[in-house]
Amino acid sequence: MARIVSAGTARALSLFAVILLAMPLAGCGINNIPTYEQSAKAAWSQVLNEYKRRNDLIPNLVETVKGFAEQERKVLTDVVEARAKATQIKIPDDILTNPAAMKQFQDAQSSLSGALSRLLAVVERYPDIKSGQNFLALQSQIEGTENRISIARRDYINSVRVYNTELTTIPGRWWKSFMYPGSKEMATFDIPADEVRTPKVDFGTRAN
Repeated sequence: MARIVSAGTARALSLFAVILLAMPLAGCGINNIPTYEQSAKAAWSQVLNEYKRRNDLIPNLVETVKGFAEQERKVLTDVVEARAKATQIKIPDDILTNPAAMKQFQDAQSSLSGALSRLLAVVERYPDIKSGQNFLALQSQIEGTENRISIARRDYINSVRVYNTELTTIPGRWWKSFMYPGSKEMATFDIPADEVRTPKVDFGTRAN
C-alpha cells in the first residue's frame, strides 16, 4: 500500500529541495547572519565608546567656561542636566532589538548635543574664554569627538542595514528559519538630514 504524504510534509520537502538548489547560487551564506550580527554589535560598541568620550569631556568644559555672565548661566545648567539624563539612562540588554529603548537613548544624546552646541555658541561672546588654551584644547577634542560620533553612528546604521537585509531576503530568510530562529531585526538611528554629508564639526572659532 502506497504511503500518503501529508500536504505539510510535501511543502517542507519542496522548500528543502529549493534551498538545496539555491545554495550553489547563493554561495551558501550559512554564516552570514552571525557574522553580520557580530559586526553590528561591534559598531554599536564603538558608538557607546564615542558617546562616553564626549560625556567625559563635558565636566572640564563646564569648569572652563564658568566665567559667563549670570544671565547666560542657563546654558551651563542645560548642559549639566542633559549630560546627567544621558548618563543615567539604563541601557537594557535588548536595546539593539528594542526600537523604543533605542529611541530613548538617541533622544537623550540628541538633547545633550543641542545643549552642548548652544553652550559653545555662547562662548563666542566671551573672547577671554574663547582664546584660553584650556578651552581651545577642549574645543578641539569635542569637535573631533562629535565627528567620530557621527562616523560611528553611520557605521552602525550600515551594519544594521546589512544584517536586517540578510534576515529578510532569500537565502538569509531561509537560514534564519532553519538555523537562527531567535535572530531579530536590529533597531537603528535616525540620521538628521544635515548629517548625511561628510561629517564636519566646526563651532566657529577657526579661521575660514
